[in-house]
Amino acid sequence: MKRPLTFLKPALPFMLAVGIWLTPVPAGLTPPAWHLFAVFASAIASVLIGSFPLLPSALLAVAAVVLTGTISPAKAFAGFANASVLLVVIAFLVALAVVKSGLGRRISLFMVGLFGKSSLGLAYSIVITDAIIAPGFPSNTARGGVLFPIVLSVASGSGSRPEEPEGRKLGGYLMFCGMASLSVSSALWMTATSANPLGVQIAKGFGVEIGFGKWLVVAAVPALIALLLLPWLVARIFPPGIGQTPDAPVAARKELAELGPLKRDEWITAGIFAFIILGWVFGDSLQLNSTSVAFAGLGMLLMSNVIGLKDIAEHGEALETFLWLAVLFALSGQLNELGFMGYVGQRLASYIVGLSWQMTYVILVALYVSIHYMFVSQTSQVLALLGVFVDVGIRGGVPAPLMAFALLFASSYFSVITPQGGSQNVIFVSSGYLTQRELYRLGLLVTLFFLAVFLVIGTPWILLVT
Repeated sequence: MKRPLTFLKPALPFMLAVGIWLTPVPAGLTPPAWHLFAVFASAIASVLIGSFPLLPSALLAVAAVVLTGTISPAKAFAGFANASVLLVVIAFLVALAVVKSGLGRRISLFMVGLFGKSSLGLAYSIVITDAIIAPGFPSNTARGGVLFPIVLSVASGSGSRPEEPEGRKLGGYLMFCGMASLSVSSALWMTATSANPLGVQIAKGFGVEIGFGKWLVVAAVPALIALLLLPWLVARIFPPGIGQTPDAPVAARKELAELGPLKRDEWITAGIFAFIILGWVFGDSLQLNSTSVAFAGLGMLLMSNVIGLKDIAEHGEALETFLWLAVLFALSGQLNELGFMGYVGQRLASYIVGLSWQMTYVILVALYVSIHYMFVSQTSQVLALLGVFVDVGIRGGVPAPLMAFALLFASSYFSVITPQGGSQNVIFVSSGYLTQRELYRLGLLVTLFFLAVFLVIGTPWILLVT
C-alpha cells in the first residue's frame, strides 16, 4: 500500500497545478492571474506535503510561468535585482565572517557566561536583545542580519551542529526563537519595520491617527506578553534537547579568559560589523541604502581577507537561498500586481456581511493572517489588503481604531507563518538547523499563538486605550 503512495506524492503538486489551471477563471480575474495562482499554490503545496524541497519547487514554478507565457521573463526574474533579497544574502555572508574570524565564538562565550544556565535563558537573551534594538532599525531584515550571527555563534559555541540529528535541536530552537521574536518586536515598535509607516498612512485614510507613542502604548501589552511567553512556548513544541546547564557559564567565562585579547580578524570584523549596524540604524536620516551598506561591508571583509571567495563557495546555502527567495518574491509580487490578492480579500470579506461586528472582526483578522501563506513580503500584503480589510470591518460595525490596530499588528506577527513569510526569516532558515516541514509546523503553531494573544488580550486593551 505504501509503494503507490510513494510514487503518487511527487505527482500531487503537478495534479493540483493542472486542476486549478483548467478550472474556469473566476469572474473578476484575468487568466494570467488565475494561472499564476495555480503554479504558485502547487509550489507551496509541494513543500508542505514533502513532495519536493523549496528550491526545485521554486525553480520549476518560475520556469512554468515563463514558458507558458503567463508572465514575462522580466517580471518573473525581477526578484534577483530586489534590494531586500540581496540584503538577505549579504547579511548571511557577513555572518559567515563573524563566525570564521573567531568573533562569533567570543560573543557566544560572553552570552553563555551571562545567560547560559539553561537553553531557556539563552533564548530569552536573544528575544530581549531584539526587543531593545528594534526601534532603531526601520528594517527587520537588517535587524535579522544583526541577530543571526549572535544566534549562530551561541548555537555552534554550545556544540549544536545542523548536520547532527539530535545536536541540531538547540540551534533549531534558538534560530526559531530569534526568527519569531523579529515578528513580534516589529509589532511592538512603529519604527521596527518599513511596513508599519505604510500601514499608518493607510489607517489615516480611515480617520485613525497613529504616532510613535500611541503605537507603543497600544502594542505594549499584547506584544510584551507574546514576547515573554515565546521562548517557553517554542521549548514545549520543539524541545531544545538541553535543559539546565549550571556549569556552562563558569566554563564559558574560563574559556573566554583563555582566548585573550581580540585578534586582527576579530578587530576588523567587529569594526565592519559596527559600520554596517550604524549604517542601518541611521540609514534613513543619512539617506543611505541598507543593501548598499551591506555590500560595502562585505567588500571590506573580502578586501581585508577576513573571508575569501573560497569561503563563499563552500557555503552553497547562500546561493540556494538567493535563488528560491528571488523567485518566490517575484511571483508573489506578480500575484498582487495582477489583482489576485485584492480579489481574494474582497471575495472573502463579502461572505461575512450581516454578522455581528465582533464576529466580523475576528474573522477578518484571522483571514488576513491566513492569507499571508500566499505572500513573501509583509509590505506587499499591507499595500494590497490592509485598506480593503479595514474598510470592510468598519462597514461591518467594527470600531475603526480596533480594526486598524489589529490588522497593523497582524502585519508583523504573521510573517513567521512560513519560512518565506518575511525576508528576515530567510537568514535564519538558511542556517540549516530546521527542516522545511518543521518550519511550517512551528510557523503555524506560533502564529496561532500570536493570533490568540492579540485577539484575547490585545482586543480589550485596544478598546480601553483608544
